[in-house]
Amino acid sequence: MLASGSSGNACYVETAQARVLVDAGLSGEELVRRMEMTGIDPARLDAILLTHEHIDHIRGAGPLARRFDLPVYVNRLTLNRALRTLGNLSTPVVFQTGHPITLRGLCLETFTKCHDAADPVGVVVHANGARLGIITDLGRSTPVVEHRLNGCHALVVEFNHDERMLDEGPYPLELKRRIKGPEGHLSNDQAGGLLKALCHEGLSTVILAHLSETNNCPEKAVRASEEALSGWRVKVLVSHQACGLPMMDVTV
Repeated sequence: MLASGSSGNACYVETAQARVLVDAGLSGEELVRRMEMTGIDPARLDAILLTHEHIDHIRGAGPLARRFDLPVYVNRLTLNRALRTLGNLSTPVVFQTGHPITLRGLCLETFTKCHDAADPVGVVVHANGARLGIITDLGRSTPVVEHRLNGCHALVVEFNHDERMLDEGPYPLELKRRIKGPEGHLSNDQAGGLLKALCHEGLSTVILAHLSETNNCPEKAVRASEEALSGWRVKVLVSHQACGLPMMDVTV
């Protein structure tokens, strides 16, 4: 995880053959800086995949794609909404939501999710039997979401807000309604419920993502996740806005 939060999101995934950035919500320069700090050579990227058109997920995609001549994988509705921000792309690759993308032996499965964007997608990345699920910017869980994330060995799951902190916080009422709505963001309790549904013996790591700096705190998110994972041996990590997490292995 290079960054996660309302100011920018990016997740780097690699295998021996493939290197992909899922979302690019920081500036191009900041993405390069964070990759290099983590020991990643941005010039070796193979592609960028965008989950939806909100600025905190696409801000640096255009500059990065042009600088390193990268294909940008994006569905049609998201591309149409994002064109002004993305600018000219030499290699846009339009995928159909629900259809798998194969890149140098790495498979990226996309599936529909509930969020207030044109055609937002969740992602499961897998290779050699190992599965990583990425689900942030989610207003509510659905059978589709749970079915697609079932059997993942590692998960990146949104723990956006604590409901009480949001209710009592400084946001205007309309924004609070949007966040809490079915097309908004998961609360700690909702995310915990999703984790309960996804627990299995092969799940080794959960990364808590997209925490609100105003309406949540890591301690509350971790507590909710640990309650959901009670009885299971799962490592819990918290992703941050200001810095990335170290590289980690996802194995079967």
